[in-house]
Amino acid sequence: SRAQVATELLSELNEDVAGDFLEEDVDDLLEKNPSFFSTFTTVIATQLPEKTLLHLGKVLWERNIPLIVCRCYGFIGYLRMVIKEHTIIESHPDNTHEDLRLDRPFKGLHEFCDSLDLNSMNKKDHSHTPWLVLLYKYLDIWKNMNGGKIPSTYKEKTALKELINEGVRRNAEGVPDDEENFEEAIRSVNSSLHATAVLAEIQALFEDPCCLNLNTDSKNFWVMVRALKEFTENEGQGLLPLRGSIPDMTSDSERYIQLQTVYRDQAEIDATAVAGHVHALLHNIGREEPLNPDRTKKPGTISDSEIRTFCRNAAFLTVLRCRSLEEEYTTETANLEELGQHILEEEEDANSDSDDTVLYILLRAADRFFTEYNRYPSYFDDTLDADIPKLKACLSKLLHDWGLTAGVKDDYVHEICRYGASELHTVAAFMGGVAAQEVIKVVTGQFVPINNTFIYNAQKQTSTTIIL
Repeated sequence: SRAQVATELLSELNEDVAGDFLEEDVDDLLEKNPSFFSTFTTVIATQLPEKTLLHLGKVLWERNIPLIVCRCYGFIGYLRMVIKEHTIIESHPDNTHEDLRLDRPFKGLHEFCDSLDLNSMNKKDHSHTPWLVLLYKYLDIWKNMNGGKIPSTYKEKTALKELINEGVRRNAEGVPDDEENFEEAIRSVNSSLHATAVLAEIQALFEDPCCLNLNTDSKNFWVMVRALKEFTENEGQGLLPLRGSIPDMTSDSERYIQLQTVYRDQAEIDATAVAGHVHALLHNIGREEPLNPDRTKKPGTISDSEIRTFCRNAAFLTVLRCRSLEEEYTTETANLEELGQHILEEEEDANSDSDDTVLYILLRAADRFFTEYNRYPSYFDDTLDADIPKLKACLSKLLHDWGLTAGVKDDYVHEICRYGASELHTVAAFMGGVAAQEVIKVVTGQFVPINNTFIYNAQKQTSTTIIL
């Protein structure tokens, strides 16, 4: 069978992976043994008919098991993430600011920076003082000159840069020394001087019912979010735990390590405080008993290493909640306004990204065709001419059911019929890579998966994501 051969060949790729196959019809399994699917942490469905897919989606949704739907249809690739709730701690966002707290320095940073006297340093030490220390000191001078506020406008930051530049030492002829650390401090003004605050996305998590109403079945993620909220309102004084990392910079090893230790120590203090809230919350909801007589923790606790990782990524926490397939396929709850807008945009501009979204509508029309005729349009070569008007009729009925008056160009209908539900190797390979990437995100809990539909147009080499 195809399942057996695929399993055998895939197993050869990695001898450490175990594979198995089952020669059963999906509809029969759903009817007779739906609990079979409960044994999986993630399910990937490919090329399933609409009726079967909806049944599978409902079974997995009720069990809170992620479903990834992957499909190739001619030059069209389609991926749908169906996840009730997916929590991400290590989201790895791009272009993030360093968490340096120069606007609200903590005690350890105060003490370390104040212990260094730039005026008494020799030439070598002066030119190897970390730019972070330089920025702290000149920012302190700026604040004393400007009523305690930090520079926020372009003009104010330019003035601070000039102030830092004045600190560069000069030789007997008045020529500035080559002090790269001062250049780094000037370059870092724009990126490092920003208000330290809890982002709106994190504040929204604090107000989420899953955070406010903990119970025995609450995920570790939500217990830690609640602990984070309590820390922010108490020890953190309105701030999240310190991340504890600093960027590379020109410096002698000794002072760089000292500065690095200052940040790490404060991050450890913050993480320990969060851990205290975590264990208190676990005890309150009956998931953690007091310590054993030998002071070891009993099973069911959240480890300190897990809490540290959580604190390091506290500013980037993400929760993904997709819509169910049932919501998407039910007219009353479908995202029809979005679809209608894309059809109108495509009519006005054939080169717009909406062209890719129209392909989704055509796939739905092809599925309706399958429901009526038990085959896809032009699956057999000799039915091409006869199936074009049939597919047009299915498309018209679909748009009518959705209450959409805009139409789809005949060229698209003809193209879908020419595809004949074929699976092209190049499209399948590309979509397999996309699906594998998204599954890895879901399984590892790292990086943010697609929300919720990805459409690939292999003909134009374009793609789009849309929430359906």
